[in-house]
Amino acid sequence: MKGIIDIYRYTFAYKGRAILVILCNLLFVIFNLLSIVLFIPVLQLIFRPDNLIKAMDNPSWNGAITSLPKHISQEYQYFMQKLVAHDPKDALFFVCITVFIAFFLKNVFRYGAIWHQSELRMAVVRDLRDSIFSKALRLPISFYTNERKGDLMSRMNSDVGEIEIAVISMLELIFREPIAILINVSTLIWLSPELTLASLILLPVSAFVISRIGKSLKRTAKKGQEQMGLLYSTIDEGLGGIRIIQSFNAAEQVKNTFHQVNLVHQKLITKAFRKRDLSPVLNETLGAAVMLCLLWFGGSMILDASANGALNGEKFLTFIIVFSQLLRPIQGISTSLANLNKAKPSQDRINEILFADEMIHEQKNPQAIKTFADSIRYENVSFKYKDEWVLQNIDIELKKGKSLAIVGESGSGKSTLADLLPRFYDATSGQLVIDSVPITTYSLHDLREQIGIVSQESILFNASIRENIAFGMPHASPEEIEHAARVANAHEFIVRMENGYETNIGERGNKLSGGQKQRISIARAVLKNPNILILDEATSALDTESEKLVQDALDHLMQERTVLIIAHRLSTVRKADEIIVLSQGKIIERGNHDSLMALRGTYFNLCSLQGMRD
Repeated sequence: MKGIIDIYRYTFAYKGRAILVILCNLLFVIFNLLSIVLFIPVLQLIFRPDNLIKAMDNPSWNGAITSLPKHISQEYQYFMQKLVAHDPKDALFFVCITVFIAFFLKNVFRYGAIWHQSELRMAVVRDLRDSIFSKALRLPISFYTNERKGDLMSRMNSDVGEIEIAVISMLELIFREPIAILINVSTLIWLSPELTLASLILLPVSAFVISRIGKSLKRTAKKGQEQMGLLYSTIDEGLGGIRIIQSFNAAEQVKNTFHQVNLVHQKLITKAFRKRDLSPVLNETLGAAVMLCLLWFGGSMILDASANGALNGEKFLTFIIVFSQLLRPIQGISTSLANLNKAKPSQDRINEILFADEMIHEQKNPQAIKTFADSIRYENVSFKYKDEWVLQNIDIELKKGKSLAIVGESGSGKSTLADLLPRFYDATSGQLVIDSVPITTYSLHDLREQIGIVSQESILFNASIRENIAFGMPHASPEEIEHAARVANAHEFIVRMENGYETNIGERGNKLSGGQKQRISIARAVLKNPNILILDEATSALDTESEKLVQDALDHLMQERTVLIIAHRLSTVRKADEIIVLSQGKIIERGNHDSLMALRGTYFNLCSLQGMRD
């Protein structure tokens, strides 16, 4: 039920468009019935022309046009009487024209519903994707350590696609099919209560079939959507790691892995489609069986002399035609419920994203921070992922304009310590303060505006060099962008490229070398001109020549800034004002390069392993 309410809420965010769909569907149902009922006079004219005028005064004739308003019904009967009296062929022609108009209007309103549905369904899809993507950008970094990127893509594509189908199914389930059933059943009861009672056996049988299939379909659909997420992840990893796959001759291994994942997905989705499509097939079969029973029962009533004319041929024929139209909305309900059941797991998966705890919360009235005046302090800070402590009892002070280097073995908590400053994570205990104010009281936007980050992996986008340098700063002038590139030692290689600053660098900057990508990242940080700079292994992945160019650029960038440096290559931190050594999340040594070398402890051993003896 909650899933239907969610889909209802999405749909009626566009009330005007939804109402037009409902109105068109309602008129479609009315004209659909009229197009059938008005066809009865054609049969009467052909098979019983001599009795038609008399029939028009009989209740059975009134039943044939019972859905018309009273004054229209009277005018129609009078006009038909005149036509039949004059020439039955004229009456036949008039009836055919009337039936055609009813068919035409029925299809006009059906297409009108489809016309408005097409915009409504895509507007809902657009809004859902916007909401999911917007939420994904707000979720903390920790969310992505536990979730596959491919699974998130699956939710934005296949899961949202299921909601698209469910939007239309919900409108038809609530606002079209029940109305069609009500109109048809009312007509059937008027024509013959006995036959109607016999026919209603279809409804509880159908409801039982639908409920059984729906529960099974929901379970299968959930497994299928989860497998789709795994499929997207496998595709993303395969295409993203193509260089390694080919260099290790692992294409066959990766292909086999993908084949297995794809095969499981194919089997699950096939099973879901079969279950969804089984419901209308069973209902149609049950409907045909009931119709044949009605044919026997009604035919017996007509042939039985004891019926005393309570049911005649025209009435029975009208009943059978109207009953055949009753099967369509019943089957429609079956299909709509199957679609909604299939969409329910998708809605649950989407809600897992939309209602995920963002964890990094701002205060209601956060404090602005426009400048950085004094110092950054980690005050007895501890942090853990789930049950595992990553940092314990960290006390650090970094004065404005100074540099602090963090070194230690892999997994010692270096990057996590730096990630606490821009609030990619929040400390489990203790607090970080800037200028004696806890960072949790600052506006998140203002806090991150003070910080620039250059990481080991250069995160670039499939856009031009100019757009990558000005990322997050769309109003930067060409002169400012070029100045930032010059400071980052990037201008020379940029102008040598085919289109200079307008050159597209491909997905993840793959048209550039590692050193070039890193210098673009540095130029981006230069343009931002932050007060606080975090350098997270900024040169560790570069060759010697590229490292020198990048290090020169970093030296320019670090001037007159407060810098937090994380490095494996200890040659890059020897000039830092203070160096702290982490081991298993704890500070075990601190001082400058000379004092730590004199201590001959962990830092000395690390330097010795890298060939540094002084």
